[in-house]
Amino acid sequence: MSLPASKSISNRALIIKALCEKKFKIKNLSESNDTKVLTLALKDLSKQSFNIGAAGTAMRFLTAFFAITPGERILTGSERMKKRPIFELVNILNDLGANIEYAEKEGFPPLTINGQNLTSKPVKIKGNISSQYISALLMIAPHLNKKFELEIEGKILSKDYIWMTIHLMREFGINIEWNQNKILVEKGTYQHKELIVEGDWSSASYWFEIISLCNDSMIELTGLKKNSLQGDSVLPKLFKDIGVNSAFTNFGVRIKNVATSCKFFEYDFTDCPDLAQTIAVTLVAKNIPFKLTGLDNLSIKETDRIKALVTEFEKLGIHLNSNKTAIFWDGDESVKAPENHIVKTYEDHRMALAFAPLSIITKELEIENPDVVAKSYPDYWKNLERVGFKTRYK
Repeated sequence: MSLPASKSISNRALIIKALCEKKFKIKNLSESNDTKVLTLALKDLSKQSFNIGAAGTAMRFLTAFFAITPGERILTGSERMKKRPIFELVNILNDLGANIEYAEKEGFPPLTINGQNLTSKPVKIKGNISSQYISALLMIAPHLNKKFELEIEGKILSKDYIWMTIHLMREFGINIEWNQNKILVEKGTYQHKELIVEGDWSSASYWFEIISLCNDSMIELTGLKKNSLQGDSVLPKLFKDIGVNSAFTNFGVRIKNVATSCKFFEYDFTDCPDLAQTIAVTLVAKNIPFKLTGLDNLSIKETDRIKALVTEFEKLGIHLNSNKTAIFWDGDESVKAPENHIVKTYEDHRMALAFAPLSIITKELEIENPDVVAKSYPDYWKNLERVGFKTRYK
């Protein structure tokens, strides 16, 4: 099965390309809506207004990029995007000399950004807010007037996404070092070189889920790398004890259903929060009690993902316990899909992607707004059909 290209790598590569004096080719660019939105925005910088819809990465990355790009622009998004805070990033950029104002509600998009030459100075940022803020600042840092020093305070969420940014910046010629809680970026110029984007481990998670729930099943997922830049490449380790054996091949990874004796599952998702929904649905389907922690920023994603999981499982007869950073389940409950029941997605692609395989045990499941998967995995429903799932639109 061919997987989508990584949108996380694609989106970072697009910003780096836009900041590079000489343009270069990006092969296997993600076809997700998030990447398409960012591609269109960077294609025509003469526009004055940019609507990035629900693309959170594009909002954060473009806020920093537009801050150093001459011209005045309005950056806006969907109604949900207008409820996702961005004041920490804006405050730092303005402190460096940016000219960013809130067009509507203080602290939230839309933003009016007037591009300026920014002046580097030591900056402090909380590590438990959003790694995308940190990545956005790092990628523009080489264009500041001198060395940039970023100090990260407290617990760092989604650390692997920051490492992804750092590795890509290094690959394109930037001198950047991360020691303990400080990141130092030298003033420099991005060097052009061709990049081939690897397959998306986040999208692979739904196939790990499917194989875990299907006895005697096996599939090869192409385009995935063992030594990946993506934190979600922890999947083989996560699923090892819950029914999936993984073996890397010359083309990707082959995954196979195996028996599991797991009685309780516990994991800290601080570095891979996008996998939490997939794991939660898998464990409920297999009736394995669990404790999922490190979910500190799930409430500010496309929806409040902790609340969405609790709410939708409640309707299916499963009673999860939760707080702001964790989800717990005692087990000993079976999924009961009432007739004509519809799983709400809350405009969150990962709700649709993670819940769809639950149809393996319910035999039929109706999912609201199926097109939401285009945000990260446009061919998901077609790919499910290829392996025997039957889908129909209402």
